Amino acid sequence: MPHAIDHILISCQDPEAAAAAVETELGLEATGAGRHTALGTFNRLIWLGDSFIELIGIEARKLAEASWVGRPVVRAAEAGGGFAMWAAATRGIREEVDQLRARGSDLSDPIAGERVRPDGRIVRWMLAEAPSLGPLEPPFLIEHDMTAAEWSPAERDERAAQHHPIGGPVRFETLELPAPDIPLATRRYLRTVGIGPFRPSLAGRGARDASVGPHTVRFVPGHSPGWPTARVHLRLAAPLPGVEPGTVLRNLELFGCRWLIRAS
Repeated sequence: MPHAIDHILISCQDPEAAAAAVETELGLEATGAGRHTALGTFNRLIWLGDSFIELIGIEARKLAEASWVGRPVVRAAEAGGGFAMWAAATRGIREEVDQLRARGSDLSDPIAGERVRPDGRIVRWMLAEAPSLGPLEPPFLIEHDMTAAEWSPAERDERAAQHHPIGGPVRFETLELPAPDIPLATRRYLRTVGIGPFRPSLAGRGARDASVGPHTVRFVPGHSPGWPTARVHLRLAAPLPGVEPGTVLRNLELFGCRWLIRAS
């Protein structure tokens, strides 16, 4: 089953400008970039170890509207931008899809994807998606090609040690999503991608948590009008001198998401 939050996708009008704003406001530096030339989108990436935040924009609208990744990005952009969807990492996508389908999942066959980096190197992966993707839908599954760009041992070691402007390496902790019907949402996650069972959250308020490897996915009751606002909880991977563990370093809304970053 999925072993980590692989990445979250944030729809924004201009990924370059968004990357600059994220560095200024959150202290997170975008060091990756690329284009999905056949899908009509382009991006900047903020690496958090092997997970990342993808600031994704529309380069060719017609291509985007016709592509699996572009459609939810376009919908989020039309609402002013924000959290579009997320991906769960797996190490054996073909086997997992077969197992999940046997239990009622409607995931697609695994399909190949790629992204061309500015240096010309190509990143490759396999993914499987449900018929509908979006901020309140289950994630898609992704398995990276460990022989292609970005996934060599040296590249992984380099980003694991990346020192962000906020004070050091940063990692995902929790992705918190509003849900008008939490029991329905948790059942769909378990059936579609094998994430669950969900348990009562220590956050209270009727929230429910499920572990995805070292990360947590949390549903909280949500009935607000407008585009859903995700909460992204991050944590420094090493202590900051003179800063108490758990201290909130950032707590602000940016690009339709609420960002919370804590010290280790």
